[in-house]
Amino acid sequence: MKTRRFMTGVAALAFSTIVLGACSADDANEGNGEDASQTTTTEESADSSEEAEVVSGASLQDGTYSLKELNDDNGYHVEFSITTEDGEITDSDYDYVNEDGDSKQDDEEYNENMKEESGVSPEEFIPQLNEDLVSEQNPESVEVVSGATHSAHSFQNYAQQLVQAAQEGNTDEIEIDNGAELQDGTYNLEEQNYNNGYRAVFSIEVEDGKITESNYDNVDEDGNSKKDDQEYNEAMEDESGVGPDEYIDTLNDEFVETMDDDEASPGDVEVVSGATHSSESFILYAEQLVNAAEKGDTDTIEVDNYVEE
Repeated sequence: MKTRRFMTGVAALAFSTIVLGACSADDANEGNGEDASQTTTTEESADSSEEAEVVSGASLQDGTYSLKELNDDNGYHVEFSITTEDGEITDSDYDYVNEDGDSKQDDEEYNENMKEESGVSPEEFIPQLNEDLVSEQNPESVEVVSGATHSAHSFQNYAQQLVQAAQEGNTDEIEIDNGAELQDGTYNLEEQNYNNGYRAVFSIEVEDGKITESNYDNVDEDGNSKKDDQEYNEAMEDESGVGPDEYIDTLNDEFVETMDDDEASPGDVEVVSGATHSSESFILYAEQLVNAAEKGDTDTIEVDNYVEE
């Protein structure tokens, strides 16, 4: 079994697309009732100095993997590639380019306007995101840049899809039909491996181009919901103030309500205090389901998620 050294503060890797590799929606921190964002320096140091054995989830195959948005937004679209070597990401090249291939980082007027309005510019946050991915090796651990939240969430989503392509060794370019109207249907995602006794299952219903229903949950081998695990709920509520019986329903409701706005994205769903990691995993999986709905691809997204010991 291959052993990997995980980066500081990472409990499990989360990757997703046609077959995703991802951590459970509830990691060890939340199992102890702790918000992932509140991990202590001592704990982080211990994590960074210990090797964890990955017992589920495919390794990255060496190669170059690419992704491209099909539609321009404000004159630009994302082009993104990663290079992997010896099972690790060695290079990340994420950028926004126009029809002539010019980078948004070189658009002086755009950079000045965004810097003035939000406090950060593409020439600042784009290199930061690329550097963070190579450093962390985990799209979910890439820091969301203040003032560029939407771009950061898109980066995480697309990075996950590229990582998953690398797990499969599939070098076909991934095409994202960004901004397309959602096609009616039922879209499903399922983790394949159990982490702390549970795996994530997630489906959305789309009618008349709108998400009308969101069914995200964590279930055990018998199909029982974590929401019904009284002991787990009580322990987490005592420590963090919220349990699965509350935050799971909250995330589902917020997602449907948020996406009623045609300009919204899953990244606009508010993170539930005390369940940060689960909220972030929810958003990442929701991004993938929205991508599927944009294409009308109703094949179940099977999540070959990483589980460590």
